[in-house]
Amino acid sequence: MPKNDAKEIHGGLTFFCLSWFFLALLCSGIATASDDTARKPLEFNRDIRPILAENCFYCHGPDPNKREADLRLDQRQSAFDAGAIDPSESLIIDRIHSDDGDLLMPPPDSNRRLSQRDKKILSRWIHEGATYQPHWAFVAPVQNNPPVIGTASLQNWPKNPIDSFILAELEEVDLAPSPEADRETLIRRLYADLLGLPPSLKKVDEFLTNQSPDAYEQLVDQLLANQHYGERMAIAWLDAARFADSNGFPQEGDTWQWIWRDWVIDALNKDMPFDQFSIEQLAGDLLPDATQQQQIATAFNRNHLLNGEGGAIAEEQRFNNLFDRVDTTSTTWLGLTMACAQCHDHKYDSLTQLDYYRLLHVFNQVAETGRPGRQSSRIRVATPFLEVATAGQKEELARLKQTMKQLEKKARPSIDAAYAAWKAGLFADGQAADGKDLPRSLTPLLRKPEDARSDNEKKKIEKGLRQFFMSKVRQSVMKDVLIVAEYEKAKQAHDAFNGDEIPRIMVMSDNKPRETRVLDRGAYLSPRGDTLAFLPPANLPPLPDTFPKNRLGLAKWLFLPNHPLTARVQVNRMWQRFFGTGLVKTTEDMGVQSEYPRHLALLDWLAIAFRKRGWSQKSMHKLLVMSATYRQASKINPDHLQKDPENRLHGRASRFRMPAMVLRDWALACSGLLNENIGGPPVYPYQPDQIWESLAITKERDFTYPQSTGADLYRRSIYTFWRRTVAPANMFDSANRRTCTVRANQTCTPLHALTTLNDPTWVEAAHSLAKRCMTNRNTLDEQIIFAFRTVVSRLPTSTERAVLADMYAHQHSHTTMESAHAFLGSDTRLPDASYDPVKLTALGNVCLAILNLDEALTRE
Repeated sequence: MPKNDAKEIHGGLTFFCLSWFFLALLCSGIATASDDTARKPLEFNRDIRPILAENCFYCHGPDPNKREADLRLDQRQSAFDAGAIDPSESLIIDRIHSDDGDLLMPPPDSNRRLSQRDKKILSRWIHEGATYQPHWAFVAPVQNNPPVIGTASLQNWPKNPIDSFILAELEEVDLAPSPEADRETLIRRLYADLLGLPPSLKKVDEFLTNQSPDAYEQLVDQLLANQHYGERMAIAWLDAARFADSNGFPQEGDTWQWIWRDWVIDALNKDMPFDQFSIEQLAGDLLPDATQQQQIATAFNRNHLLNGEGGAIAEEQRFNNLFDRVDTTSTTWLGLTMACAQCHDHKYDSLTQLDYYRLLHVFNQVAETGRPGRQSSRIRVATPFLEVATAGQKEELARLKQTMKQLEKKARPSIDAAYAAWKAGLFADGQAADGKDLPRSLTPLLRKPEDARSDNEKKKIEKGLRQFFMSKVRQSVMKDVLIVAEYEKAKQAHDAFNGDEIPRIMVMSDNKPRETRVLDRGAYLSPRGDTLAFLPPANLPPLPDTFPKNRLGLAKWLFLPNHPLTARVQVNRMWQRFFGTGLVKTTEDMGVQSEYPRHLALLDWLAIAFRKRGWSQKSMHKLLVMSATYRQASKINPDHLQKDPENRLHGRASRFRMPAMVLRDWALACSGLLNENIGGPPVYPYQPDQIWESLAITKERDFTYPQSTGADLYRRSIYTFWRRTVAPANMFDSANRRTCTVRANQTCTPLHALTTLNDPTWVEAAHSLAKRCMTNRNTLDEQIIFAFRTVVSRLPTSTERAVLADMYAHQHSHTTMESAHAFLGSDTRLPDASYDPVKLTALGNVCLAILNLDEALTRE
């Protein structure tokens, strides 16, 4: 890695970033100190419910098991009858202002505190009549007309209705939007957001020189039609679906669920309407004349963990799968934390335990045992599954089977004779064997006198002995019999191909009807009450009488015209994808404890637009990126920093580090190494040595990491094999793929820099980029410009060029032939002898530094 030069650059950048960080914290305190509520009419959902939900509902909310003093504050009539909100003698006002620790609310030992501001707001609300509202997210979206622009100079700023809503909020706090970003920034932003790949220099130049008034829209349309769009958009959906290539737990059987991953990418590329996209994943198998692809789509709800450990109780694990499906489905489509109702009524939302198990019922009809089956030492798949072998695979399996059967027929007489001799040895003294080493189920039967055994018991003994001989004895006693050895070899080839090569994707099926009851405290051994049928939560629209009470009914119910959540939840996540943070920050939770949306009118407008546009995701994505709001520059000014440090008003573009998957793909694409093939089995790119070694606790399976070779090393990150117990080490800040994740956490640790500076993929990408520079440009200055533009899509300044040239000189002077070969030796491809190793190494280190620039890692 570059040494002193890089340290000086990183040190300066660190000081600069920290300075802005502390300044932002200071200004944030100034901004939040201002009290907007004092000059606005109070609104229950915006001003009151968040206070009550955070501080009161735990003991005085929907859950009757935790309710204290028989006081319920989430319902107006109950609160009024109890005297809590009566303006003349309000218990709330008395208790929140009490100096007596025994009377103070919230209690001192609750670790909750009301600020003076909260107390003033509650008191004012009660004196003004304590008006309640239904929770905003449980009321169907209302069509709002875009606000009228008040500032004359900004009348032409909006490019679509989104901008009118945003500008109205900015005007309210006397902020102006930022100017449009330059074209280099815009093309790089669009490529990062829509494809997750960098634009080529040719594409950048074409966009820069395109004088058409709709040049930007032309670019957007090109990217939406690009085959890599589906790969970029699929990442978030795979996180929500907790997709992985293994079952989890120490046994860690591999699966064929990647077939569903390819279905998702294809559906997104085709812009399958979101209602169809959802219905097929939730209930594709229940559609009339369901196709194979519609059955594959249902693998969404078979992507959960599977526990095949010896000590795991199958029925308990089956219920864990059911709980997971309820949680994943409710989070993905409803944006609700229904897991809280597994053991008791929800403490904040109007969701009862009865609601939870009525929803669980639709998933309780799957013909599953709770444990995965064993197809081979590597593959562990649970029923029901769908075999999707190709014609070639079927032909090969048939050939192997025919060979095995032919040899079995020839070997059968020898095997039968050996079995007869072995069996005779068990009864050599005329008495039944003691059963030592035999299956336990046979022991009591063998100890019975032969004339005391029933015909059924005799058949059971014969079958058990035959199976035991074939599996445990035959190979050792007949290893020297040639025809039997040939048969054994053919059988192993057949079983290996059948188990390891025939794809079997786990899918949904309602072939095992079961009764569902409420589980006491969520314990699978403690069902209680009457049997249940599917019904939606009582606080949401009812299920139409014409809808079936199964998964298909659930899927259709989600798209009722008056459903308050489905469209809101999805457009909120779209906003998160393109602007960094959702209009409701808590994209996983739109319940009572969610953040109240500052832009509720915009959220509702987008939700209705999504429905009106036929649930087209591409149409909505285009709407978002075509807005002036999206096109703004991300540079911050003091006014914005003071009044909107988190950019929740969207007076500038958000800037954030690109996801680790995108960063890796970006580096590979810049280097020219990227393998752009779409779909197929997972691959095994570079990982640390013995990364799976911790799983090798038995000899049942070899957990040596099977590193790919050739072009498979450089496939897009979405195709990297994802082992649940040991996730890819270079995919930092990614979802764990064990549970549903719809909002990624972003951290900032030295481990990230260690990855992007030292991971073999990045090192190879750097010196492959250096080779491209040396091939396409002659002088050092031209090579530096080429590398810089390739990575960040703009020309470097003269200062930046000088710094990078100095760095090259420093690296060149400190690079020996030995160290050059050590650097280049990390590449699995043989270095081209036509390149000077020292120059290539020095330029490679410069390229590695460019790939690690803040600007290179950030979506500006």
